[in-house]
Amino acid sequence: MDKAVIAGESPAGEFWPVQAWETTEPEAAGWSSAGLDLAWRFADTIATATVMIVQGGRVVASRGDLAHRYQCHSVRKSFLSALIGIHEEAGTIDLSRTLAQLGIDDREGLSEREKAATIYDLLTARSGIFHPAGYESPWMKSIKPQRHSQPPGTFWLYNNWDFNALGTIFTALTGAGIHDDFLTRIARPLGMEDFRFDGERRDGWLEQDDCSVHPAYPFRMSTRDLARFGLTFLRQGRWQGEQVIPANWVATSVLPLSDAGPRGGYGYMWWTERSGAGFPGVVLPAGSYSAQGVGGQNCLVIPSLDLVIVHRVNTDIKGTEVNRFAFGRLLRLILEARRQD
Repeated sequence: MDKAVIAGESPAGEFWPVQAWETTEPEAAGWSSAGLDLAWRFADTIATATVMIVQGGRVVASRGDLAHRYQCHSVRKSFLSALIGIHEEAGTIDLSRTLAQLGIDDREGLSEREKAATIYDLLTARSGIFHPAGYESPWMKSIKPQRHSQPPGTFWLYNNWDFNALGTIFTALTGAGIHDDFLTRIARPLGMEDFRFDGERRDGWLEQDDCSVHPAYPFRMSTRDLARFGLTFLRQGRWQGEQVIPANWVATSVLPLSDAGPRGGYGYMWWTERSGAGFPGVVLPAGSYSAQGVGGQNCLVIPSLDLVIVHRVNTDIKGTEVNRFAFGRLLRLILEARRQD
């Protein structure tokens, strides 16, 4: 197939995948093949399923089945954040509205103080609502403080109650299902090759839990489609000539609004670099940010290097994971393979 059909270059000189990704030789793009080999050898010793390195809109290197649709886990939160940004720009969602105004409650009941939390508080994981929530990892359960111990807006906590309740609020305000809206407003405009949400296959669903009325909204997505999502954020919400996600939302959602300690910072359901911190054993370039999911799902965007790195793990195999220490080491090896001119 003619490369002009497969991929395209914008008038501004930016390169984009159209029907498929185009690859370039690592050495030609300023990478060391020997250095990448070191990274791949380490990846072979852990549970890495796929890695995809995109620089300047082209694939520098990859390994694994890039079309396989792995579970995204908490990467879903960055998808919802992008959708909220689209509707906030359109005036459908007002971040200042409180849970009391929206009529949001839960099984154990929310106090008047808890209902004073705003959509913005939930978006930044600062609601102060420590009600039981579904789809939580053991780590998330272990860090949850005592109920009613913090007022809204004052205390950051990576809290699935906030993220799941945002899904309920999103559907109530927009009238749209999260996965349907993602297909229409993001997957199709970006030309995602593998994501489907139709009568034959649904790469997203709602996960109910008896502890809360607010379900989780898991996704499955291929590595190459997740890289398109990362490239859109790298390009300030643009895909070719279309502004898919508002540029101001992209910029503000990846600010390090909260200090997440050794995990870096946190914005609007995105993890951010903070003073180089983000993953153990590696210094992240300033301005980096990532969508992360349990088990080792990572979509890392490094604007200063014009770089997107996607890492996936097949958590459908019970007990399979790449922990933060192993991913940090792999990431350090990848970044060291990029030659410094």
